[in-house]
Amino acid sequence: MTGAKWNWVRAAVLAGCLFAGTKTTLAQGQSPAQGSQGSGQSGSDPAAQKPAESTGSSLEITPAPPPVNAEEEAAYKAFDTMPVADAPKKIAAGEEFVQKYPESRYRPMVYSLLVFEYIQQNNTQKAFEVGEKELALRPDDVRTLAILGQAMSRAITKDTPEPGKQLAKAEIYSKKAIELTPTIPKPDGVSDQEFVVAKNATLAIAHSGLGLADFRRGKYTDAIAELETSIKIDPNPTPDVVNLYLLGMADQKASRFDDAASAFSKCAAMTGGLQQTCKSGADEAKKQAGTQLSAPK
Repeated sequence: MTGAKWNWVRAAVLAGCLFAGTKTTLAQGQSPAQGSQGSGQSGSDPAAQKPAESTGSSLEITPAPPPVNAEEEAAYKAFDTMPVADAPKKIAAGEEFVQKYPESRYRPMVYSLLVFEYIQQNNTQKAFEVGEKELALRPDDVRTLAILGQAMSRAITKDTPEPGKQLAKAEIYSKKAIELTPTIPKPDGVSDQEFVVAKNATLAIAHSGLGLADFRRGKYTDAIAELETSIKIDPNPTPDVVNLYLLGMADQKASRFDDAASAFSKCAAMTGGLQQTCKSGADEAKKQAGTQLSAPK
């Protein structure tokens, strides 16, 4: 299992910690791989509309959702207990649930899990659509904010329509997740260790998404700081190989050739599709360290 997928699984399993700890939603208005145009790489370049300004009092409490009937409760429990590994079945059950119960109080949780499932199925466009529906209902869901921020920044290719908008949206979502996650109080029934792991897994995803957004904008020093933070706080014992690759690229672009060689070498030591690319990157960075002037730290 890759580091990124482990993070999403961990965040999904512990999402209840963050849901339970999130403050009561206020009526504030709805918020919303390489390469990119203008970043020095080829092939690719999420945007965002900024969060809407509040149109009412910031202290206005969102009305309570309608009561749940027995049939709706059973349908949600059936969906919630389906294994995440059975993605097609879980997606079908989730989509059926939100169509049958369009006013359900469980919609945010269903949408949140559907985001995860769609991304695992490489259907990023559907994940983005569902994720934004969820954030319209629960704009402070840090797990969805983080996952969308990372996925949007990574999904940009040369064929992405309006890549600048998608990149800007990825940046907004990642920053909001980083801002909100530390403020969530620990709910009852959750151990300190579980809560720290849940928050760090979410923050690791968010810093990764912001780091790639910075990289695509040519802000290599900022990208390095975000990617290093993501790798450092990630509770996964196996680093996300994509983050190592991106860190190598950012170090190389910033003329930090020894650091680039180190990041690429760690990436090359991991089996997968980036192994050979990272090996070549490490070799090139080592040559550059011997022939070019490295930037001071």
